[in-house]
Amino acid sequence: MGLLEGKGDVKTLVGTLNFKQKVDRSLQLIKEAYEKYGDSLVVANSLGKDSVAVWHLAKQVSPKIRGFIVTTRFKPKETIDFMNQEVARYPELKIFKNDTSIPDELYKTDPDRCCDILKVEPVKRAVYEMKVNCWVTGLRCTEGRTRTDYQEVEERDEGLLKLNPILIWQEREVWQYLALYEIKVNPLYKEGYRSLGCAPCTKITSEDNERAGRWIGTSKCGGECGIHTRPLRKNMDGDGI
Repeated sequence: MGLLEGKGDVKTLVGTLNFKQKVDRSLQLIKEAYEKYGDSLVVANSLGKDSVAVWHLAKQVSPKIRGFIVTTRFKPKETIDFMNQEVARYPELKIFKNDTSIPDELYKTDPDRCCDILKVEPVKRAVYEMKVNCWVTGLRCTEGRTRTDYQEVEERDEGLLKLNPILIWQEREVWQYLALYEIKVNPLYKEGYRSLGCAPCTKITSEDNERAGRWIGTSKCGGECGIHTRPLRKNMDGDGI
């Protein structure tokens, strides 16, 4: 039985597997999924450290694997520059963005709605246009309070497998992997950020929680934009978010 069919206790795996075992497990998960889904397996690349690690892992499995990036009008210049560098290097990374008009400072008055429009809608479009049946993410269960109940293999949307191949990695193990393979990362990490998002909603903090700097001062503080909690396979011609 392969890893896609098997289930391991996530919390146990975090503490019992060593770094090499975790890397091998991640590669095997992606390999099994790619063998099953082929070109309909696509990596969601947020341009953060975790996504960059997953993208590198996927490319070890097959250089043909595609990916998509969701960007917004509020992304920092450093992130946009890094995105353009990555796309120039990997043209199989497709950019999705929603340029629809929104109220000024919607991120302050209704951050959930802001994220739905600027982040969730483009992901839905990416899944639809790229004919995705399996999307690969950089989620980690030790990253924050909202990410403790995920599994390595999930089907939260019917017919859309979600693969979280580095779910059991610790933050230090991500940096270890990036250092070993000399993988370039977003320059904002050098300034002290630990989790990257849109400029108005991302701050540097000294808290243990990696995502503590996200949406400070709102009900979403340290939470989620909605990509991992909203349905992604709705009728693109009719149903909205």
